[in-house]
Amino acid sequence: MTWVYKSFEELNGAEMYELLKLRSLVFVVEQNCVFLDIDDKDQKSFHLLGYEDDVMVAYSRIVPAGVSYKEISIGRVVTHPSYRRKGLGKELMETSIACIEDRYGRQAIHIGAQVYLKSFYESFGFNTISEVYIEDGIPHVEMLRS
Repeated sequence: MTWVYKSFEELNGAEMYELLKLRSLVFVVEQNCVFLDIDDKDQKSFHLLGYEDDVMVAYSRIVPAGVSYKEISIGRVVTHPSYRRKGLGKELMETSIACIEDRYGRQAIHIGAQVYLKSFYESFGFNTISEVYIEDGIPHVEMLRS
C-alpha cells in the first residue's frame, strides 16, 4: 500500500474524481443510501488516499476541529469492496490516526460511526458517547478517542 496525505488544495482533478468515485461506490451504491456526499467539508479537510498498484482502494477524510465536532474527526472511512478482508480497514484507521498525531499531536478524535462498525472502532480506543441515532437511514453512534 502507498499512502498519500494531502490538503484539498493539493489534490489534483484525477485524485478528486477517484476519491469521490470510491465514496459513491460504497456510501451510495453499495449501502443503497441516497445522500449528498459533497457537504462543503472537503475543502477544509485533509485527505488520506490509499493506493494499491496505482488504484485508489482506501480513503479517509481528516476534518479539523470545529468543522464537524469541537474535536478533530476522521470521516468518510472507506475501502473498495474488492479489497476487503485483507486488513486494509485496520491499516487505514491506523494511518489516519498517525496522520493526525503527526500533524496536530496526540489529541481527542471524535467520529460518527455506523453501529455495525462499533467494535471495529473500539479496537482503536474509541468509546461510544451517544445514543444510537439514524443518519441517512443508517443507525450511527458518536464515538470519542481520548
